[in-house]
Amino acid sequence: MKKAILVLKDGTVFEGFSFGAEGESIGEVVFNTSITGYQEILTDPSYKGQIVVMTYTQMGNYGVNEEDVESFGGPKVEGFIVKEYKNYPSNWRSKGSLGDYLKNYGIVSIHGIDTRALTKHLRDKGAQMGIISTLNHDPVSLHKKVLAHPDISEIDHVSDMMCKEPYWYHNGKDLPLCIVYDYGVKLNILRNLKRVGFSVYVVPGKTPAESLLEMNPSCIMLSNGPGDPQILNYAVKNIKKLIGKKPLFGICLGHQLLGLALGGKTYKLKFGHHGGNHPVKDLKTGRISITAQNHNYCVDISSLKGQVRLTHKNLYDGTEEGMEHVEYPIFSVQHHPEAGPGPNDALDVFERFREIVREYENV
Repeated sequence: MKKAILVLKDGTVFEGFSFGAEGESIGEVVFNTSITGYQEILTDPSYKGQIVVMTYTQMGNYGVNEEDVESFGGPKVEGFIVKEYKNYPSNWRSKGSLGDYLKNYGIVSIHGIDTRALTKHLRDKGAQMGIISTLNHDPVSLHKKVLAHPDISEIDHVSDMMCKEPYWYHNGKDLPLCIVYDYGVKLNILRNLKRVGFSVYVVPGKTPAESLLEMNPSCIMLSNGPGDPQILNYAVKNIKKLIGKKPLFGICLGHQLLGLALGGKTYKLKFGHHGGNHPVKDLKTGRISITAQNHNYCVDISSLKGQVRLTHKNLYDGTEEGMEHVEYPIFSVQHHPEAGPGPNDALDVFERFREIVREYENV
């Protein structure tokens, strides 16, 4: 087994073994508490710029396949960290091993380290930049590289994750048109928009708002995506032009961008929410859903000064999980209702938005 080393920005060092591509990779190190679904996590564009630590001990058991991907073009993470990598997958859907998959796509990965200790460290000290290397095992020189690298909040990863050209995901005859602003959209979001009865047209996140309005869609969806929403001025500028013009629906980063477009503020969580087991309460119905989450930033609802109502609340830490505008047909959630994989408790969010659009069109 080839040695690999992880060095965090605060100087903490972990030694293990390589099981993906050889090389070096720098990113913000975060932990994910999901037990399964590593392929969906790896291909989630929201993880661009981040190195993911899995808290569950064994990864690779069921291999990889061609169906369980959440984006085009393979994994989007900067690196992958697990305690025990299993190189002998056993599943009828498996088309290969996790290690080969990561190697083929150039994802530097490390196993054999104490991920519990690493997770506790990130929980106590906060998410931070780190580097994985299979080539250089000198912690001092690796630490210098991390210190010299820009923080994730300084990099626009959305520009890399958005589609380059518009495309039809589902061109349904006589169905209401939902245009999706792609900031790094997960495929299961598109599947669920189709499921509830929309034609789905996807456009790059930098497309001028005027171009969307010219198509006269029934609604516009603001997708998930990576990084700090506060540096995405082009997205906020476009969303401002859509407010009050069409029904809007935001998920995760789309929710945060909507908050900024309404004049609000966002703030960064200490170590973020990453996993498939977060309880979220619907404040209208009192219903509690177990949700999938992947974000480091939240909207400060109080900064919106009464423009919106809080609709959902995280029961772990009380953070804001959803909002609706008091005047316009605008609705957004911080969690990932499409799950993929994960709990299906929050799928009703898509039906809720479909009903908002139906009511708007019938006015």
